[in-house]
Amino acid sequence: MARVLTSVEEVRARFSALQQPLAFFDGPGGTQVPDSVIEAIAGYLRESNANTGGPFATSRHTDALLVEAHETAARFLGATVDEVAFGANMTTLNFALSRAASRDWSKGDEVVCTRLDHDGNVSPWLELARDKGLVVRFADVDDECRLDLDQLRSLLGRRTRVVAFPWASNAVGTVTPVAEIAALAHEAGALAWVDAVHYGPHGPIDVAAAGVDVLLCSPYKFYGPHLGLAFGRRELLESWRPYKVRPAPDFPAAQRYETGTLAHELLAGFVAGVEYLDSIGWDFVTERERTLGQQFLDGLPSAWRLHGAPRLEGRVSTFAITHEGLPAGRAAEQLGERGFAVWHGNYYAYEIMRRLGLEDGAVRVGTVHYNTEDELARLLEALAQLG
Repeated sequence: MARVLTSVEEVRARFSALQQPLAFFDGPGGTQVPDSVIEAIAGYLRESNANTGGPFATSRHTDALLVEAHETAARFLGATVDEVAFGANMTTLNFALSRAASRDWSKGDEVVCTRLDHDGNVSPWLELARDKGLVVRFADVDDECRLDLDQLRSLLGRRTRVVAFPWASNAVGTVTPVAEIAALAHEAGALAWVDAVHYGPHGPIDVAAAGVDVLLCSPYKFYGPHLGLAFGRRELLESWRPYKVRPAPDFPAAQRYETGTLAHELLAGFVAGVEYLDSIGWDFVTERERTLGQQFLDGLPSAWRLHGAPRLEGRVSTFAITHEGLPAGRAAEQLGERGFAVWHGNYYAYEIMRRLGLEDGAVRVGTVHYNTEDELARLLEALAQLG
């Protein structure tokens, strides 16, 4: 869909949640949703609520919705309809897919993760290692929290089965060179297994161009409801044996991994969320985030330390910051009292916080396209006053 020219004021008018004094810099934990998403969820429950496969109108409407949701997901990810599956959340999907993939793995097989990963793309492999005697290795980062590709390359070998890595760090904002890492994985005969949860709201995803084998993301991070969404290459999904009930169909390939009844109303919200992004266009999103990200970097008070790249190149507008004299939890609490929503702690990015020596984590500020320059200026002023 062609970009529709718009403004941040026009965007914010589409979000009832933004019509309150609280300034939302908590997007990395889940964005607010436009009213169209809320209306789509409610509309399904009012008008079409039924299970699938019935010979009556509401069930047929639900069948049509499932087709539309999978077509929308395929278009959003640059995949085919039989390569996308929905689930409760990214972590649940990842535990299911990793176990299907590893049924025939042997003791001593290896998985490479990174210090940048959310634990949703680490613990599934650690638990498999405990069950099967696998080896999990970690690729490190440099002083700006950028992935060390040379060190990652040194970890790959003939027993490497998977390279698990994030498209973008949910803690420090680093964007990884996805296609380059996927190529390294493939050269070693391994799968490129990508967590795109945090990248989802910040830019377009094309799994074919990236050359990845498995990718997971979460619609509630990009203006939709609480769901998980996964892509897997069709040949892989067809070659694995999923954990599923016997009456569930074997095809399409990806839908074999959708256990139980899906949250149909949330699929309606997902479709509306993607339609919202289509209506404003990725150019608007990325331009707004560049403007806001640079404003934050230029205005961060000197008492605060930024962890991660000090430039916008190679990162999204998510910032982990600490204050020498103020614990992260107390800082977030004080900001909340002043009308700013920010996160603190490790946000399940366990490895990078250990790597940075941040036992209590950090304050996380995330800007998305619906934030305003005025909100950010007030946040920076509040940061200067804390301590």
